[in-house]
Amino acid sequence: MKRMFGALVAFVSATVMVSIPAAAAQGCSVGKLSVPGAEAVSVTAAEKPGGTVEWPPGYPIPPVTDVPPYCDVTVTLTHPGAGDKVTVKVWLPVSGWTGRFQGLGGGGYSMGAWDADLATQVKLGYAVATTDGGVEANPMSPASWALDAQGNVNHELLKNFASRSLHDKAVVGKAVTQQYYGRTPKYSYWNGCSTGGRQGLENAQSFPDDYDGINAMAPAVNWDRFIVANLWAQVVQNEEGNRLSVCELDAFEKAAVDACDKIDGVADRVVNDPRTCRYDPAALIGTKIVCDGAEVTISRADAEVVRRIWDGPRGWFGFNKGADLSWTAGPVPFEISATWVQYFIKQDPKFDVTKLSYAEYYRIFVASQARYNSIIAADDPDLTAFRRSGGKMITWHGTDDSLIPYQGTVDYRDRVARRTGNVNDFYRVFIAPGVDHCFGGAGAAPVDPLAAVVNWVEKGKAPETLPARTADGRASRNLCLYPLVSRYVGGDPNSASSFTCRRG
Repeated sequence: MKRMFGALVAFVSATVMVSIPAAAAQGCSVGKLSVPGAEAVSVTAAEKPGGTVEWPPGYPIPPVTDVPPYCDVTVTLTHPGAGDKVTVKVWLPVSGWTGRFQGLGGGGYSMGAWDADLATQVKLGYAVATTDGGVEANPMSPASWALDAQGNVNHELLKNFASRSLHDKAVVGKAVTQQYYGRTPKYSYWNGCSTGGRQGLENAQSFPDDYDGINAMAPAVNWDRFIVANLWAQVVQNEEGNRLSVCELDAFEKAAVDACDKIDGVADRVVNDPRTCRYDPAALIGTKIVCDGAEVTISRADAEVVRRIWDGPRGWFGFNKGADLSWTAGPVPFEISATWVQYFIKQDPKFDVTKLSYAEYYRIFVASQARYNSIIAADDPDLTAFRRSGGKMITWHGTDDSLIPYQGTVDYRDRVARRTGNVNDFYRVFIAPGVDHCFGGAGAAPVDPLAAVVNWVEKGKAPETLPARTADGRASRNLCLYPLVSRYVGGDPNSASSFTCRRG
């Protein structure tokens, strides 16, 4: 099924062409640009000295240092009749450009990347672009833009967030790059995780000619469903009248890993293949644990709550045993999911998602899919046009991702295979055992998946594995090309050479 909004953008793009005036700046400048379907509000360009670029306040990440001088171009657009104001930011290294353009993805409700993300890619020689899509860069809540003045869903901004502004960014970014360097980018790449991963899939589905290679990590595919599924643990605890502490949730997580860790022959606190873990939470009944200095005995009711949470809502994927449940089952609902229901389903910012019954929950689940699947799901398996354009795409996803189920990525890949055949010719998926959402966890995460995309696009070297390393740097692994799984064959369990990829 063709995505309806992709068709709308294609129609508008064919009918509206607007020239952007030249930017006046010393050291770097932009001439006329044609942006399909948009009008220019402003354009600025200025050469920056580089140096050190900080992350936003509160982010415990070292700043990006030794950033080379770059040309900073900002284009502000609006779409006729939409009443929006969209910013596209492009950074271009003054020297050392590799001939590559990169579009950077966002996270949560934020469409774009931070300046430090741009700086990282400029250091690697990319001309790089990001956009805010006309929505506030708040990854956790859409409160500032989801509803219009009448309290109705702002569909124009939702369309920007879901799809439209992705194509604008590619058009503007590549045009600015061409003008600055005097030649078009030789290769264009997409790079993003979570929302950025969903955006990568959306690019492949709706704008198949925008990027030669796409790195779509832990993609938020099935947004309309998983976002509501993340409230399931709250619903279970409400209906069962039993809210577990994080300490109790952790006890069940630890017990599951204890039971299933060694199935693959290696004790590394990683459940290598969650499908093989048959741990029953009832096994913990009667166990005494200490939470905040007090002794707690795990009850049958506690085990039943965890069993229901792990099973997941009817018709959807469950939560993997051994994954961290505190994100979704803790005392505070996962904010991105709560605000989705409050603003886009109930249109009531005060709606209390912690009081949902099973019946009301399922009504919300169905409503979310019915209203928004065609807009934001990014689950169309028809990648025929992307394949025909010569595009290559890689996805990796951690099995301990407690926010976006890796099973959704596997399901999407399998549907693409059924739709197009020979899926590994242009789209390859790698599963990362024990890795949390985008990073973290006990497992090994890919070291440089974008490099694998680049090698595939530019050298024709399709990856059979992805080099990966644990966060502490102690252990290395080679992530296997789905549907293969890693098997220990002997030797140092911290060495990738001690494992091989086999059928599950």
